[in-house]
Amino acid sequence: MASTVNPPRGMRDFLPAEKARRERVLGVIRGSYRAHGFDEIETPVMEDSSRLHAGLGGDNEKLAFAVMKRGLTAEKLQAASEALDLADLGLRFDLTVPLARFYATHRAELPKVFRAIQIAPVWRAERPQKGRFRQFMQCDIDIMGEPGVSAEIELIAATAATLDALGIAGCTIRVNDRRLLASALSALGFPAKEHDAVLITVDKLDKLGADGVIAELRERAFPDEPVAALAEFLRRPAPQTKPEFTAEAMRAALPDGVNEAVVLELAAIGHAVEASRGTPGALIEFDPWLVRGMGYYTGAIFEVAHPSLGYSLGGGGRYDGMIGRFLGSDVPAVGFSLGFERLVDLVELDDAASDDQVALVYDADVDPAALIRLQAELIHAGKRVRLEARPRKLPQLLEQLRDSGFHSFATVRTDSLSIASLEFKPLNGQ
Repeated sequence: MASTVNPPRGMRDFLPAEKARRERVLGVIRGSYRAHGFDEIETPVMEDSSRLHAGLGGDNEKLAFAVMKRGLTAEKLQAASEALDLADLGLRFDLTVPLARFYATHRAELPKVFRAIQIAPVWRAERPQKGRFRQFMQCDIDIMGEPGVSAEIELIAATAATLDALGIAGCTIRVNDRRLLASALSALGFPAKEHDAVLITVDKLDKLGADGVIAELRERAFPDEPVAALAEFLRRPAPQTKPEFTAEAMRAALPDGVNEAVVLELAAIGHAVEASRGTPGALIEFDPWLVRGMGYYTGAIFEVAHPSLGYSLGGGGRYDGMIGRFLGSDVPAVGFSLGFERLVDLVELDDAASDDQVALVYDADVDPAALIRLQAELIHAGKRVRLEARPRKLPQLLEQLRDSGFHSFATVRTDSLSIASLEFKPLNGQ
């Protein structure tokens, strides 16, 4: 008996109908990004291993697929002290590190402020489970060269418009700033050298709750006084209504003594985004304990939440220090990524082109040259045309055509070799 042949774990095949649906969704995303002035680029699926493991990707670096060096001898294999000694390349685990390398390579050819689109697959050695794959699509927009908050405003506005175009209602974009997190922890008494370690636990607030976070911090032996101060702060009564995105509301949600300049920056971002949409409080909200785990974020951070999901649909932030690692001089940069695999199942797009997808079911004695000429005429008229030999079991074929997105079919006989003589019948309900 033949064994089942499946793709590698954590990777998937897509049948034609699903592939077409995914491409329609990607087309909407791409079109929305382009309408907001972003230009699409492409980078290689592999980067030098040293770049992928330069300390910029956080925990994702541990999930990178490595590509072994060519020509390794038995002696070199035995001499290697760790696995990465055997690799010189790796599959990209996100699109941000390749973008930073791309900008460093092509800076002289790019505008002073560059707006980039990247829509492409990435690879991570995840443990496969529901919603987690080893190969998946990311949809990124980034702005490089703009140090002011106008870049964050552009990115959030473009992302919000894209979610609207996809028909995904009810989303909220949560916003914070890594500098605010640092000043909040300092105000509570945590030493600066412990901030990164503390934030690893604080990032679990949604899952563990305040009591769980405090318990874990105590288990990890952080100093009692700042942990107690954080516990008292987290257990304050929640506001009865959702606070507006204002500097006053942010101050009320933070410990005393936080970075006031950053508060004003975030308030400006929130005001501009909400003013552009005319719906104050409906889209963007301040989350004082949003962390975002990537180690390269240096300023504002954001994340898309949906009420029906326990995970984010995307996120991003400012990463002013990354390009300088490749270029030698810092370049301001900020990006926003939509997690395509998570949002595609929420999208319900009509197939606007379905009326233009037709099938010609031809009899065995039809002249092939005449059949191809007929197909060409229909294609010239704007149709997508599938040729199918008439089988014994026609209903089964018609069901397959319908499942593949075809709208109608016509039977082609030797006496119906012109468009005028074809009688198209709907596949719906066949």
